[in-house]
Amino acid sequence: MIDTSAFQGKKAAFYTLGCKLNFSETSTFAKILGEMGVVEIKAGETADICLINTCSVTEMADHKCRQAIHRMVRENPGAFVVVTGCYAQLDSEKVSKMDGVDLVLGSNEKADLIQYLNDAWTNAQPENESIDGHRHLFHHVKTKDIKKFQPSCSRGNRTRYFLKVQDGCNYFCTYCTIPFARGLSRNPSVASLVAQAEQAAQEGGKEIVLTGVNIGDFGETTGEKFIDLVKALDGVEGISRFRISSIEPDLISDELVEYCARSRAFMPHFHIPLQSGSDEVLRLMHRRYSRDVFAHKIRLIKQLMPDAFIGVDVMVGCRGETPECFEDSYQFISSLPVTQLHVFPYSERPGTAALHINYIVPDKDKKNRVHHLLKLSDEKTLAFYAAHIGQEADVLFEKAAHGKAMHGFTDNYIRVELPPSDDNDRLDNKIVRVRLGEFNIDKSALKGQLL
Repeated sequence: MIDTSAFQGKKAAFYTLGCKLNFSETSTFAKILGEMGVVEIKAGETADICLINTCSVTEMADHKCRQAIHRMVRENPGAFVVVTGCYAQLDSEKVSKMDGVDLVLGSNEKADLIQYLNDAWTNAQPENESIDGHRHLFHHVKTKDIKKFQPSCSRGNRTRYFLKVQDGCNYFCTYCTIPFARGLSRNPSVASLVAQAEQAAQEGGKEIVLTGVNIGDFGETTGEKFIDLVKALDGVEGISRFRISSIEPDLISDELVEYCARSRAFMPHFHIPLQSGSDEVLRLMHRRYSRDVFAHKIRLIKQLMPDAFIGVDVMVGCRGETPECFEDSYQFISSLPVTQLHVFPYSERPGTAALHINYIVPDKDKKNRVHHLLKLSDEKTLAFYAAHIGQEADVLFEKAAHGKAMHGFTDNYIRVELPPSDDNDRLDNKIVRVRLGEFNIDKSALKGQLL
């Protein structure tokens, strides 16, 4: 039983680290609290409740989580501080002992976050508090016992909605802690996700991004397939655009690519984690594909959707990545018709199998490799944008701050800029035909001319 009266008029602050999935979940928590009478703080205000949704994908992510917790506690004295997310799952007790923390919830418990918050909040008596006035409670279960699925279809501060279609991962890659932080793969039904998409359409949504940990693995819980979900969502009236967030190469079926190429609403936009272009490194990572398989997927996408935007994740400096392996990887990636690289250095994580691999890449070499790949990424992205100058395209625009340039994205994810104008507000959440012009001043977008 939730005592909503205890929350009426309270103010909350939210802070999210990590992936789009985390942002979607935080938005859902904020919406539920809003329905209970909790309002989000404005600039200069102090919160009664602080919620930090954490990430633990790298050592730096852990560090940023600790910084965020300290900052939220410092800026909101006396607030009831709740920490959830991956870092909270992996280090629940440690996080709970941090100054100012009241409640820590692991990946299974965050599905019942509001109930846990209510129980702790309404029982916040002095005798239950520690010397610093906070509770320092934590709740989490072992990875194998993480079973719950927290639904989320949330609109953040942009036009796009984020629909959580899956959680957890059965792929125990040697460098990754995500299966330990989020549990094994699980999902809701196709029917429930269609219903959430229909609700987003009723709210005025035009675009939905499908999010999850390993979305191509959809169906582990219900016996359905990801292609079933895609086909069902394609029929949702009112939603003009769907985008598939990161999907594993081995789970991109030819059928999926072929369907997206002819679909009504699925955009020519893919994000595919490669991690390495070296077969030797892929083997050490326990990835479930070879670079030849990856190349086949890229070629098929480009064959059926020549203008498709393809983003690629690449990890550099993992254990076992010798200079020869990196050069092999670089040359392979250079040869691919991909659009953008998301490059990040390998970070050692406690308890992962990668720690048993002998060859260790020096930090200096990691930085140099990141630099080389980011330069390659810039070259590929600029070339992709340049090839579309002079073409017409449909752009979904997002509201801009007064006096600022307005931006939006084409179906194939080219960022488009309109100059500041008092008339721009009418274009918010509208799909508008434009002619793509030259690059803007920092080359982050193409200038758009309304048609």
